[in-house]
Amino acid sequence: MAEVRLVDVTMRDGNQSLWGATGLSTAQMLQVAGLTDRAGFAAIDFTSSTHMAVAVRYFRNNPWERIRRMRAAMPRTPLQFITTGLRFIAWQQADPDFMRLVYRHLQRNGIRRFIMLDPMHDADAVLEAARLIKEEGEAEVMGALTFTLSDLHDDAFYAGFARTLAASPLIDLFYLKDPGGLMSPERVRTLAPAVKAAIGDKRLEIHAHNTIGLGGLSSLAAADLGFITAVHVGIGPAGDGSSLPEALSMVANLRAAGHDVLVDDEVLAKLDDYWWRLARAEGLLPGTPQRFDASFLRHQIAGGVMTTTLRQLEELSLGHRMADVIAETERVRAELGQPIMVTPFPQMVMSQALANVMGARRYAQVSDQIIRYVLGKFGRPTRPVDPAVFATIMDRPRARELENESSFPTLDELRHRFGKHLDEEEFLLRAVMPGDQVDAMLAAGPSRATYTPEIAPVLKLLRQVVDGAGKPGGVRDLVVERSDFRLALHAGPSLR
Repeated sequence: MAEVRLVDVTMRDGNQSLWGATGLSTAQMLQVAGLTDRAGFAAIDFTSSTHMAVAVRYFRNNPWERIRRMRAAMPRTPLQFITTGLRFIAWQQADPDFMRLVYRHLQRNGIRRFIMLDPMHDADAVLEAARLIKEEGEAEVMGALTFTLSDLHDDAFYAGFARTLAASPLIDLFYLKDPGGLMSPERVRTLAPAVKAAIGDKRLEIHAHNTIGLGGLSSLAAADLGFITAVHVGIGPAGDGSSLPEALSMVANLRAAGHDVLVDDEVLAKLDDYWWRLARAEGLLPGTPQRFDASFLRHQIAGGVMTTTLRQLEELSLGHRMADVIAETERVRAELGQPIMVTPFPQMVMSQALANVMGARRYAQVSDQIIRYVLGKFGRPTRPVDPAVFATIMDRPRARELENESSFPTLDELRHRFGKHLDEEEFLLRAVMPGDQVDAMLAAGPSRATYTPEIAPVLKLLRQVVDGAGKPGGVRDLVVERSDFRLALHAGPSLR
């Protein structure tokens, strides 16, 4: 049996799949960075443009600072960035010169591995973005083979796409990416050898979500083939469920099958303990082992999108409508030509399904992203959009406006709009995000560097006391008693 390494997805994909990408702040990651660096991971699945936006919007953390500080704290382990190519935070495809600047600053700040994921498997688009990355630094570029179930996406399809990319020196390695957790062990045993034959000596990893209980089994089946170099896992509460296989159990199963897993067990156990303590302190629900659910083979909804949509419905006291939304998602996906359910398409498809369920009639409300999709602005759909649905979507003034909309502004146009002397990192955020969110991030200053799970609930309570001072219904008095100790706080004006 072969040596196998691990890629830790806790900070990015585990966070996104289970906690809607909003679970972790810079301080929480920095607290465990040094320990993570000693574990021996092949890479850390660290961030994406979506996660960078979340850092600004929810935490007022500077995402460029986050990358820099994590890179300084983790000099040995590559930080990984996943991208759909020529897109940064905004839905629209960006100007190549703008993306060149993005890739330059990502690498300057510490990103050392990029995943190139094109949902349409457009080889030209992947290679164009890979060229920009290579011209702006020395990071590795990994080609994503995004798995889905359809009569089009057979083993020959993936092998052909991989062969085209492998012929270019711009692509260093590959991975089988299964965001919906749909790939069975039987399919891995035919798909992985076909891909490996197409890519030759280039490395192949596996990234299989455990949404319906197949991820761990499929990852083990892939490793048993003898040429998979790394298995992607989530640690502790950030594993299993709609995330990747949980690390400790995956390591145990790999070793039971005779594999040599290159990881420091003592460090991995400490990481497991930290993430569990953090999840309990912050009220983050852990991933749990999932039963097989054949419905996922039809709707193919990725775990992160499922989690986010359910949370949105529950906030509206409409959690009981989730089954209706899932059923409508299957129908919408079929009508839109069966797009692969990977960012940005699951968000688009499920949002449309939600609008259809909650609206007066189907497709009464359609987002700009769906209109752009049927116009072909996200690439060519796997199959043509249903003619009746196409006509319904296009029969509105907004569709005609978007059909004739101008493309993403050029880099020169954006520089003129925001000022040519603006700091480039700030400029890149302002170009694609609301200005007030960037202002709030800058006003917040540098992120905290430390986090202790055990005192997090106390600090949260103290913030509530401070925020409640002088406000109707706010917390004004706090008393802490333990044994012979008593602390009483009153939230008057002086506490602020």
